[in-house]
Amino acid sequence: MIFPSPIFLGVGQMAVTITILYVSKLNKIIHFPDFDKKIPVKLFPLPLLYVGNHISGLSSTSKLSLPMFTVLRKFTIPLTLLLEAIILGKQYSLSVITSVFAIIVGAFVAAGSDLAFNWEGYIFVFLNDIFTAANSVYTKQKMDPKELGKYGVLFYNACFMIIPTLVISVSTGDLQQATEFGQWKDVLFLLQFLLSCFLGFLLMSSTALCSYYNSALTTAVVGAIKNVSVAYIGMLVGEDYVFSPLNFVGLNICMAGGLRYSFLTLSSPAKPKPPADEENVPLDLKS
Repeated sequence: MIFPSPIFLGVGQMAVTITILYVSKLNKIIHFPDFDKKIPVKLFPLPLLYVGNHISGLSSTSKLSLPMFTVLRKFTIPLTLLLEAIILGKQYSLSVITSVFAIIVGAFVAAGSDLAFNWEGYIFVFLNDIFTAANSVYTKQKMDPKELGKYGVLFYNACFMIIPTLVISVSTGDLQQATEFGQWKDVLFLLQFLLSCFLGFLLMSSTALCSYYNSALTTAVVGAIKNVSVAYIGMLVGEDYVFSPLNFVGLNICMAGGLRYSFLTLSSPAKPKPPADEENVPLDLKS
């Protein structure tokens, strides 16, 4: 039985994020600034992008087959490249742009053979691409260790958006569907639900760390390479994938473009210098 409430699952992931980061701060494992009235201004528009990314992502996975979802998510990559150029002023070589173009060509080829076309699912996943790209670029921009830092961005994003997301869940009937779900007394389901919330926190944290030490575009490409492997597994073990040679060729083009980008990035003589990680420096040393 499929859990019918993706927005409520997003609330659970935010609650786990707040709890883990706050407990870690109390135990001085990590550091981020205490709340003040300037934080909402510093963070905007990340909370809106954050909740849009959450809701559209969780909604789109329930509307499409897993392999097709991973293919359409590739469009996050050119959107990230475009936004990095506009917002962060970054420039990329023709080789990098070509490898990104190859990923998109592969996505078009694979999506063109989707026999289980679902307009609602496609709209959700493209919205998810836009929110993900914008969220990644603005997160990179605002993770200055002297300001909020990477953990502060994650913590305050979740704090500001957990209540509005819960309101959306109530108003759309999502919360009612969650409360009426018949598996809450099943220990195995509860463990799976809590694990999903924890893994959501791990995904957000690892994505933020990758963007912090690399770039938003690199994070998007690495995610695309990972997702292609999921598509391959979905062909073998999933029941909702309609195989076609065209789709298979498209997936392989995506993988080739992603590997080419990785090679160009790793072999680049001018690697970006990691930012000074002031969040993990003891306070007495800072002073």
